[in-house]
Amino acid sequence: MYSFLLALHSLTRWLVLVSLLYSIFIAYRGWLFKKKFTKVDGITRSATTTIAHIQLVIGVWLYCISPVVSYFLHNFSTAVRERQIRFFGMEHITMMIIAITVLTIGSAKAKRKPDDQQKFKTMAIWFTIALLIILSSIPWSFSPLTARPNFRPF
Repeated sequence: MYSFLLALHSLTRWLVLVSLLYSIFIAYRGWLFKKKFTKVDGITRSATTTIAHIQLVIGVWLYCISPVVSYFLHNFSTAVRERQIRFFGMEHITMMIIAITVLTIGSAKAKRKPDDQQKFKTMAIWFTIALLIILSSIPWSFSPLTARPNFRPF
């Protein structure tokens, strides 16, 4: 179960990133070029947030069964000094929950804005902040701090 969830979480990361980048592109384009906020734009905003929430649920489930997190929680005083263990036991989940919260707030605020430009602007700002938090908290394969493969096999 653990290895399957780990692979699923790794795969879903790419769905989150692609949908978020697309939503940000739409938001900036709509805001800067004064486009009309269409039903498709609203669906894109909602779908991006939903995909991120699915990723969060998978991540929390993974957190609950992870041997790395279990070690972190049961050996906190030593584990907190180990960079990779601390990253997965504390930093990754904290930053991702913050990112999904920012994304959700931005989505809700954009949905409730009265005019199209405000919708796009709100989406652009909040989604960009969420993206930056997410990018800083992914264990990229090239990261000197905590590296993991970009794609995990099932």
